[in-house]
Parts: sequence; structure tokens; C-alpha cells
Amino acid sequence: MKEFFQIIVAGALGALAAYFGVLMIPLVVLIIVMLIDYITGMAGAAYTGKLNSRVGVVGIIKKAGYLALVAVGMVADYLISSALLKIGIDMQINYCFGMIITIWLIINELISILENLGELDVPLPGFLVNIIKTLKNKVEDTADGKYHKKDSEVDTDGEHYKEE
Repeated sequence: MKEFFQIIVAGALGALAAYFGVLMIPLVVLIIVMLIDYITGMAGAAYTGKLNSRVGVVGIIKKAGYLALVAVGMVADYLISSALLKIGIDMQINYCFGMIITIWLIINELISILENLGELDVPLPGFLVNIIKTLKNKVEDTADGKYHKKDSEVDTDGEHYKEE
């Protein structure tokens, strides 16, 4: 029975890897950094005396939203690729939006982890903070043509807010 279960799990993971293709590793990295961010965020909230259940639930909902955003990017990639194939254009580009969104989210999570560690009074090397912020700017510059809300509706971290 154990071998049968192992075969089923291996088959399912193989099917997922084949389906997600080049996005598999970035998705795994995203999930790992999301977990680290959640843990360091909760630790930072506890350390500063701001820990409550609402903070934890909001964090989980936000992480689920990140995965939904990647899914939207993947669907956009699929729709564009399918439409181009219908008119006879085979671009051989898969997961372009999904990849950009995933990398952008990974970088945002890394920035958040560094902020959380800062709240825990962990000394942060300035070069590391600068490198990650530079990476974020490069990804945003590369994907400059992507859909986004007006600058007055989204702040630089991609967090929604209302102007007052």
C-alpha cells in the first residue's frame, strides 16, 4: 500500500511539474518565501507586541491572493498563446506574465522578510537591501507594459490604498 501511495504522489508531482514547466521552481520558491515572510512577520508582531489573530488571518488571505495573482497571469499567458495560435502565430513563449508576476512577488516577499527581520533587531547588510530593491526596480522596468492601476491607487509596494 505504501508503494502505491508513493507512486501516486510521484505521478501527481510529475504531472504538476510537466504542466507548470518552467514556472515550477519559481512557484516553489514563492511558496517558501511566503512561509518565511509569514513566520518572520508573526515573530516581528510578537516581538513588538502587535500580535493578534487578525494579523495572522490577514497575512494568510494576502498570501492566497498572491497565488491567485500568479494564476491570473498564467491564464493570461494561456489566452494570449491560444489566440496567437488560432491566427497562425506560434511564439513559443509560455508563462511570460506568470513568470514576471511570480518573480515580482518573490522580490516583494524578500523585501518584506528583510523588514520583518529589521523589526526583530537583526542587523541587515545594506548591500543586500539595496540589491533586492534594485532587482524589484529591474523587474518592474522590464514589465513596464503590464496592466496596473493608476499611480494614485497603488503604492510602490503594490499595496492598494485610497488617497485622502
